[in-house]
Amino acid sequence: MKFIPAIIPPESFSDSVLSFLFSADGKIAIPNGLLPRLPADSPELYQGTYLGTYEGTPCYVARVQPDSSIDSFEEVRGLFSSIPDELYSLIGYASQILTWRENHRFCSRCGTKAEPSDTERAMVCPSCKLANYPRISPSMIVAVTRGNELLMARGHHFPPGLYSVVAGFVEPGETLEQCVAREVMEETGLKIKNIQYLTSQPWPFPHSIMIGFKADYAGGEIRIDPKEIEDAGWYTPDDLPQLPSKATIARKLIDDYLARQSR
Repeated sequence: MKFIPAIIPPESFSDSVLSFLFSADGKIAIPNGLLPRLPADSPELYQGTYLGTYEGTPCYVARVQPDSSIDSFEEVRGLFSSIPDELYSLIGYASQILTWRENHRFCSRCGTKAEPSDTERAMVCPSCKLANYPRISPSMIVAVTRGNELLMARGHHFPPGLYSVVAGFVEPGETLEQCVAREVMEETGLKIKNIQYLTSQPWPFPHSIMIGFKADYAGGEIRIDPKEIEDAGWYTPDDLPQLPSKATIARKLIDDYLARQSR
């Protein structure tokens, strides 16, 4: 691994630090197509959080203030395939840590201002000692097939023409497999069987992990929940609608389906 996470920064810096600078709307600073390297005492890193080292270089994440001189920002998802995979993953990690720190400045139990732990990635209340750790919300996503057909659905917030596979968040007390079956039933009215894990992907928008499955159709007719999705239907490899980006786990599941159909 080129990235080594750490809590305590070095006592001194002889060179610049790798800076993950995010705008108020979640875009990242990429001037000239590269992550900026700034002095550790740079104004842009005021109240920044130390992440560890990447290829030996200290890394910090911070929210850029409106009066910053840095004005070249890009959408994180648009950087996929244009930078090394490990660095792309690190951008997601930095974004998630930054959001978590901003959302846990005060104790959720007693309201006292929280302090970062010196020994672990946690925000600790100096009064009641409650510790809050980075939040991860598990979400399942599943490619359901019926013969050579793939179940695809369209969410209300999707770009025009885009369809994907069914997804949803895990509820307390649920297994992942129970979540898969429930979400498919709730959104499309269909029963499924043979649920099998395929892959997973961190999804720091802002703090999820997507857990991917495949499953077989077991019965029922499509009856969408209009509160959840806009449309759903069965598609074959020859008539697929507009697909998600290759940066997404949804696309990986769809590509797996296509590979199985071509065998």
